[in-house]
Amino acid sequence: MNEIVGTHDLLLITLDTLRHDVAAELAAKGRIPALARHLPGGQWEKRHAPGSFTYASHQAIFAGFLPTPAEPGPRPRLFAARFEGSETTADGTFVYDTPDLVSGLAAAGYHTVCIGGVGFFNLRGPLGSALPGLFRESHWEPEFGVTSPTSFEAQVARAERTIAALPRDRRLFLFVNVSALHQPNWFHLPGATAESGDTRASHAAALEYVDRHVDRLFAAMSSRARCFAIVCSDHGTAYGDDGWTGHRIGHESVWTVPYAHFFLEAR
Repeated sequence: MNEIVGTHDLLLITLDTLRHDVAAELAAKGRIPALARHLPGGQWEKRHAPGSFTYASHQAIFAGFLPTPAEPGPRPRLFAARFEGSETTADGTFVYDTPDLVSGLAAAGYHTVCIGGVGFFNLRGPLGSALPGLFRESHWEPEFGVTSPTSFEAQVARAERTIAALPRDRRLFLFVNVSALHQPNWFHLPGATAESGDTRASHAAALEYVDRHVDRLFAAMSSRARCFAIVCSDHGTAYGDDGWTGHRIGHESVWTVPYAHFFLEAR
């Protein structure tokens, strides 16, 4: 990462609440072609989330604790704050002398931008401003939120305008919290109604909706420079699994998440 930070633009996408099993199933069946084109081997990596709900998980992610591999072994990190005794800081880790990754990248010359999605990014109060407050520039509109059937399209349009306005010689760290998969998501499944509610199938349909528009975001991010992208879930969510529904619970459907990182070549 020490060869990447400073020379590449950086993109971090969290697909909020995306379950690993749904993500893996759709990739295997060819239902998310835009994302699958960039996944190493066309497959998501199975990882464990650092938290069971959005706020906790993003606090960890912004401290450099991305989802960890779901098998035993060393877990060297891409990013880490400098502190004595860290066992996950390796030779390739980008180490910063600030409390969080966002300010660490800002200190390295990056313009940091947050495009929020779920309520923890809505800028409507102290709690909804805490995470966006880490960034030099942050955006949230109701059209980006969980109740909007076109939330990701609106987020991508905002990203396109932000990217176009930035001088080409200024490196960019763009974070997008994608709200489309979060409940309510029934409106992404053809034929579903509010009465039928959210299901694993509507969760999958929401990921297909995101896939239909993600190429626009990738194109915008690669229009300025080569880009290093991380796409992952912050946590999963349960749809009646073993009697559980939702997240902020200790269930396999919540702790197990998809992860990938890859390069977007400059266009």
